[in-house]
Amino acid sequence: MSEPVGRAQEVPAANPLDRLLGSAASRPSVAQRKYLSRGLGQAGGKLPLFDEEGRQIDRKTVESCMERGWAEPWFRNPVKPDWLVCRLTRAGYAVLGASPPG
Repeated sequence: MSEPVGRAQEVPAANPLDRLLGSAASRPSVAQRKYLSRGLGQAGGKLPLFDEEGRQIDRKTVESCMERGWAEPWFRNPVKPDWLVCRLTRAGYAVLGASPPG
């Protein structure tokens, strides 16, 4: 007998994180992971505007994390409207192997 038509078999992902996040291509780069990790110890998962040496975080890093759903805008800064003040999302915590607080 042949397989039933119209029903594709689901192939399990090799890594449980792949099932949650999609593919290995959706894992953060070193720069993205460093940026996201700094939100783990902050209230509400607030992500930094500046690195440890006082330089502004590269906007491409922030935007790429937002595009992948790992970060989301938190609020607008009226003094510096071009700054992206963001926080970790559930997916952001998950990609780091952490759980959101609360």
